Amino acid sequence: MSTTQLDIRTLDKELNTMILSGQLLEGFEKFYAEDCSLRENSEEPRVGKDTNREFEKAFIDSIEEFHGAELLASAVSGDVSFSEWAWDVTFKGAGRVLMAQVSVRRWKDGLVAAERFYYNKG
Repeated sequence: MSTTQLDIRTLDKELNTMILSGQLLEGFEKFYAEDCSLRENSEEPRVGKDTNREFEKAFIDSIEEFHGAELLASAVSGDVSFSEWAWDVTFKGAGRVLMAQVSVRRWKDGLVAAERFYYNKG
C-alpha cells in the first residue's frame, strides 16, 4: 500500500468519525478544499466551499430528529475513498427516512477536492 493511500485512509477515517459524532460542519471545514465540488446522484455539481457550506447547513436544518447513522464499509484506492452509509433521519415535514448512501471522495493535497453521493431514499 502506498504512502498516499495510508494518508488518505487516515484522513478519511478521521472525517468519517467526525460525521458519526455529529460534527458534520466541523469536518467540512477541516477536510474540504476551497474549490471543492460536491454532487448529489446525477445532479449538477455544486462548486466552491461557500456554496457547499450553505447546502450542508440547509441539510442539517432540514432534520427534525436524527435517529442514527452507521458506516457499513469503507475503502481507499489511490486518491479516492469510498464510504457506505446507513442513515435513519426524520426530516421536517417529510417524515422518517431510512437512507442507504455511498460517498465517493477524491482527495488532493490532503483535502476533499470532489465528492459524489449516491443514494436512494426509502
